[in-house]
Amino acid sequence: MSLKETINHLKMHLEEVLADLGKAGAGNRAASQRVRVGTVRIAKVAKVYRKESVAAERKGDGKTTARKKKAKKR
Repeated sequence: MSLKETINHLKMHLEEVLADLGKAGAGNRAASQRVRVGTVRIAKVAKVYRKESVAAERKGDGKTTARKKKAKKR
């Protein structure tokens, strides 16, 4: 998967969980189960995102990162 695809998957899973959170809070057991399953899926996709984002950062996909300022010597 590419980083953009992973971001889209993560957004999709978050939206699904958010849709069911209100129902789960109101006592809907099926919605509670969907939220639990959804959080497991989010965790898996988040691990993939972390690996891909670190790899993309190392590779330097055209994005610049902030550089640390050097401390002034007195």
